[in-house]
Amino acid sequence: MKNMNTESVISALSNATRMRSVLLLLEQDELCVCELNDVIGGAQPNISRNLGLLRDSGLVIDRREGQWIYYRINSELPEWVSGILQAAKTGAIGHEPYKSDLIKLKEVANGTESKCRT
Repeated sequence: MKNMNTESVISALSNATRMRSVLLLLEQDELCVCELNDVIGGAQPNISRNLGLLRDSGLVIDRREGQWIYYRINSELPEWVSGILQAAKTGAIGHEPYKSDLIKLKEVANGTESKCRT
């Protein structure tokens, strides 16, 4: 695993798209780019680029299945990094845009919105 330090972790989380993606991945075990894009909105290349930065930082890992790339939180994160992520999740609960993201995530997870799981 990549050597992580506080600066690199905070830097990886310092972008709203990356933070929203991490918080969504903490809620749902695994999401593909299109599912994250359905929830967060914006341009799909922007979501992909930010997920790539999160992957490069070691916070998330990915796997390919056909044309889809699925992301999840790295299960081998140091305890202090997991603590930062859980603290961010706790702080975000009930606040926008995370509150709306969770509602939209439930729609996507139930298959009413997702393009890639059909």
